[in-house]
Formats: sequence, structure tokens, C-alpha cells
Amino acid sequence: FDSSAQEKATGGEKEWFPLESNPELLNFFSRRLGFDSSAQEFVDVFSTESWALEMIGQPASAVMVLFPTQGDKVKQRRREMHDEAKANSDTSPNLWYAKQRIRNACGTIAVLHALANCPKQIRDSIQQSSWLSSFLHKCPASLPPEEKAEILESDTELERMHDHATGALCNATSRGALGEKVDMHFVTFVCVDGKLYELDGRVDEGPICHGETTQDHLLRDTCDVVKRYMEADPSEMRFTLVALA
Repeated sequence: FDSSAQEKATGGEKEWFPLESNPELLNFFSRRLGFDSSAQEFVDVFSTESWALEMIGQPASAVMVLFPTQGDKVKQRRREMHDEAKANSDTSPNLWYAKQRIRNACGTIAVLHALANCPKQIRDSIQQSSWLSSFLHKCPASLPPEEKAEILESDTELERMHDHATGALCNATSRGALGEKVDMHFVTFVCVDGKLYELDGRVDEGPICHGETTQDHLLRDTCDVVKRYMEADPSEMRFTLVALA
């Protein structure tokens, strides 16, 4: 890849090819980062209804959600729910959260949010001496989100792995061209210290706490939040969910 071309395309802000919401690809990418997917792997969540949730191994460690960013109704509903959530503003010091300052890097940021916030017994499967192990060692939860973003921006190894993943054969679609408008965005939902957090590296307010949950109820409670987003515009069908389970 040509990093200088990526930066020129956005007037100084780095731009990456977007990552696909595709469990096969996400598992391929997470293994390259250093995650042992024999412990858990990304799987499709085909619906927010109970019949689909019963197909997923429990408890889930994280849920990644891809949704459209252009619809005013969904934007407004998210804004309203985020305002409601500000009453739950105490953030656990154990929550790992990073800002996103690279265009189209939301998929990789979402994967990192998922893997870094797994329960300890799942995190223990991260391979020693891997990129992910080294990165989490130098970027602990206590490091401010903006400093994590600076480290991510300068990490050429991660940039190479992301670029390789977006061009891998397991992608279902072409990655397109740099500079193309992308109107889809990834966020990750996790359970940390008994709270349900929505992690979006692009929002100003940082982690959004949607109230109490447990690891066993993470998938169900995430779907309850996502259903409220979806109900804002029933004509919008471009929501996809992937669970790490």
C-alpha cells in the first residue's frame, strides 16, 4: 500500500480501505493480530429476535454492529439515546477505549475494542509475542484514548495487516478505491464490570454506558439497544451484527 497516497486522499488524515462485516474475514484478521480464534470466533447474528440469539454460543464476549451513518432518523435516535446514557457517565477504569482518527479504520478499531475488552479467560488466549499482545502491553486501558489513537496512527504493522485483510480472498466484495464515500460505520458493545458499553471511536462523548448487564446477557441487551436504533427508521435494512462467541 502507499501510505502517502492515503494521506493525500484526505488532506492529511490517513485513509484506509474499509473492513467488511464478514465473520470469515474478521476471524482471519484477528488471528493475524494474535488472537486465538479456537477460544471464540466472530459469528453472524442473523436477527435481533430470540430465535437467532439462541443460535449463538453463550456468553458472547463482544458484539460488533455495522450501521448506516447517513440516515437522519437513525442519527437522531442514537443522539437521543446517547443523551439518556449520559446519566450513566461513570466509566469503568478497566474499560479499553481508543479514539479513531484514521478514516475508514472503524472496523479495525471495533475489532480492537472487542478483543481488548474480552473476559480475562478469553484474553488469555492472545498469543504471546504477537502484535496484539505487544500493543495491549504498551496501550493499557489507563492510557488516554487520544494517546492510543496517536500510537495507532503511526503503527505501520497494523496498517499493513489491515490493508492485507481488506484485499484478502475471503472478502465477499471488492474493497473499492480510496476516496470513495463510505456511509457505514462499526461500533462495538461490551460488558465491563457489569455495565453495557457502546464503543465508537468517532463520537466526542467517548464510551456510552447503556446501563447494567452481565456477560451472559450481553448479546440480548445489545440487541435491545440496536432494535431501538432500527425502529427509528423501519425502511433502513443495512444493520449487521457479528458476535465474538
